[in-house]
Amino acid sequence: MTWPMLFGVLSLMTFQLVDSAFIGQLGRDPLAALGFTLPMQQLIIGLQVGLGIATTAIISRTLGEGDLLRAERLGGLVVIIGAAMVLVLCLGLWSFQSLIMTLLGAEDSLLPLIRSYWMPWLLSAWTGAMLYFGYSVCRSHGDTKLPGYLMVATSLLNLALDPLFIFVFGWGLPGAAWATVTSFALGCLLIFPKLFRAQWLRFDITQLALAKAVRQLGGIMAPAMVSQLMPPASAMAATAIVAGFGSAAVAAWGLGTRLEFFSIVVVLALTMSMPPMIGRLLGEGNIEQIRRLIRIAVRFVVALHLVIGLLWALTSGLASELFSSDKAVSDVLGSYLVMVPLSYSGLGVCILMVSVCNALGMAMRGLLVSTLRLFACFLPFLWVGAQLGGINGLMAGALIGNLLAGGMAYLFYRRGVRLLVARR
Repeated sequence: MTWPMLFGVLSLMTFQLVDSAFIGQLGRDPLAALGFTLPMQQLIIGLQVGLGIATTAIISRTLGEGDLLRAERLGGLVVIIGAAMVLVLCLGLWSFQSLIMTLLGAEDSLLPLIRSYWMPWLLSAWTGAMLYFGYSVCRSHGDTKLPGYLMVATSLLNLALDPLFIFVFGWGLPGAAWATVTSFALGCLLIFPKLFRAQWLRFDITQLALAKAVRQLGGIMAPAMVSQLMPPASAMAATAIVAGFGSAAVAAWGLGTRLEFFSIVVVLALTMSMPPMIGRLLGEGNIEQIRRLIRIAVRFVVALHLVIGLLWALTSGLASELFSSDKAVSDVLGSYLVMVPLSYSGLGVCILMVSVCNALGMAMRGLLVSTLRLFACFLPFLWVGAQLGGINGLMAGALIGNLLAGGMAYLFYRRGVRLLVARR
């Protein structure tokens, strides 16, 4: 179940990196404008992933109970709720964009460029959310191949359209967003007919015990969503700290964030494939097998990301020049790549433990882990590092904060499992 999601998520991260490289060729200002939108992007993704977690948990559990018709209607309910929530969020971001950019510390000269980008970017965010909800319904039915294949296909299409829309048509930064809108919209046109043909989706939701279904969704969705919304809230604060060092630092931080997403792609795939496995084992009462599964995953994540961190450190000079032609940006990015990726093992363990806690029915514990990672580990060390050592101190603070967060998350998971066993 992990392999299709791994290649799918990897393709998404690859197109985002190449997208950043194309935008980087337009100069510092477009790259900085992109960097200021990343916290908003994480906010939207956090909302849709929180709902996706609830979708997978509830529909798979309903299928296990043998109620296929209710599972189909729950799929329809998820799509309707998700479409409405993301639309309201996107409209809110559009309405308050100037205030948001001012609070994040954007320079006045960047505001016109950001405004020209936000309309197509928000449209791409809503279209991408709809596609993600379709993926979530597929995964809840045990199908990871279709989402994986579609992620690859839409990413390749996006890569093909990027240079056409950005350079050939001369649309610049907004062209990157229109390329994403086009590829995601075509993905939706492929996945939703498939869901109807497979009888995994229907919209006669009035036949549900609607209040009960919404409460069931909310019981998992609310803490999971708040947990997913913690990173964008933290990203906004981090961007505000970084903005104190100028637009070059913001541009480099935005690139570093995209490289981070790319580097932890295996963890992201595991967070999609492991919860259904854990849920089945939990239903069987096989706690020891869950422990073995998670031990294997944690060891693998730590070893893999130590290797990835060393590779980024060794290739920092070449990579920083590849992703930006601006000397100031590439210098800051080089410093980022030497230090921050060495902490990806701690970050990966923390992300995995939040997903595991949600799968074990300990959503509030997952929320606590996510909150402590960001607001007790990452941001405080980021700020202290910036005060003591400037931009390099900020990078060192990110390194220390992520490593502490990984150790804290694993301890919280182990204590949670002991309590789970005791209750049984």
